[in-house]
Amino acid sequence: MRRYLKRWEINGAQLAISRHDSLLYARGFGFSDISRQQPMEPSQIMRMASVSKLVTAVGIMKLRDMGKVRLTDKVFGPQGILNDTFYVNSIRDKRHFDITVEQLLRHKAGFTNYAGDPIFSTRYIMQQNRLTTPPDHRNLLRIVLRRRLGYTPGTMQRYCNIGYTLLSLIIEKRTGMTYEKFMQRYVLEPAGCFDFHIAGNYLKDRRPNETVYYMHSSSEPAQEFNNSGRLVERCYGENDITTALGAGAWTASAAELCRLVAAIDGDPTMPDVISPEAVRLMTQEMPDHQYSLGWNYTPNGRPWIRTGSLVGTSAIVLRYPDGECWVFITNTSTWKGHEFSKDTMALFEKLRKRFGSKLPKRNLFVK
Repeated sequence: MRRYLKRWEINGAQLAISRHDSLLYARGFGFSDISRQQPMEPSQIMRMASVSKLVTAVGIMKLRDMGKVRLTDKVFGPQGILNDTFYVNSIRDKRHFDITVEQLLRHKAGFTNYAGDPIFSTRYIMQQNRLTTPPDHRNLLRIVLRRRLGYTPGTMQRYCNIGYTLLSLIIEKRTGMTYEKFMQRYVLEPAGCFDFHIAGNYLKDRRPNETVYYMHSSSEPAQEFNNSGRLVERCYGENDITTALGAGAWTASAAELCRLVAAIDGDPTMPDVISPEAVRLMTQEMPDHQYSLGWNYTPNGRPWIRTGSLVGTSAIVLRYPDGECWVFITNTSTWKGHEFSKDTMALFEKLRKRFGSKLPKRNLFVK
């Protein structure tokens, strides 16, 4: 593992392995804070980037179980969930009124990144709309709704973060709670996960048990997202990560991510926090390489996959048919982006073949 981190120029990482309801292995590698020579501990939390989408999808399915949301519900319009005139009056492309909750979950709602990812293009959105401060969630959504959709909802799929930020706002609208509080109270804490939090944007915002984030050696400073004109380290100020909410803003440890997966996988050895039907809907294999709900892909007889990549971190979750779950999170950006996920999956396969039968039968989860 140390050779692997050195090859990818990773300063710190966590690996956690669970089987059914038991945590078999949780370890930190490298450093959580190089300047203080603090080693990475398995209990420390890190940004998980788009693995956050899995968390959000579980929240939506929990609302479905509670009778507060249907996957077929329209999102916009007088009969939609986000039916505020603040939003509706901004819509110019009437196809917005056809968007459903399920289409947001599957990246089939018509949104694209052709004009830039709205979640991570704050500086350009401010310039285009002559804003002096970064837009909050409501104003960002209003700006997005003024645009034409890239395609008719339901006819194709294009990965886009804005859909999962919208799902976060749907959770808030249906519950009257903040997205973070609802997820903690009704999903995460019942699953035994007590150290999930929405990330801050700057080093000064990090929590006491959160790691420091780093860029790869060839990275250069970038403009701060708020149009201040300052150059910042990309992992601390290039993007307004907090605004992403359920699209990419969660922090947690690899071990607690294992615990969450154990509570949403349908394995009877540990009670799930969502219904069997919700688990089935989230994990059914989709034709033509379509996205699953929250997961990237859930092929029959092969691992369920969820990956995430963001400035300062990479994360991957693999849940295998035999009940094992492997979670790997880093505190350093990689120099090949998505290639890192593919390489990590291959590493997992090698480690499983070599050590799978040797993993001790124990449970490190806190009871």
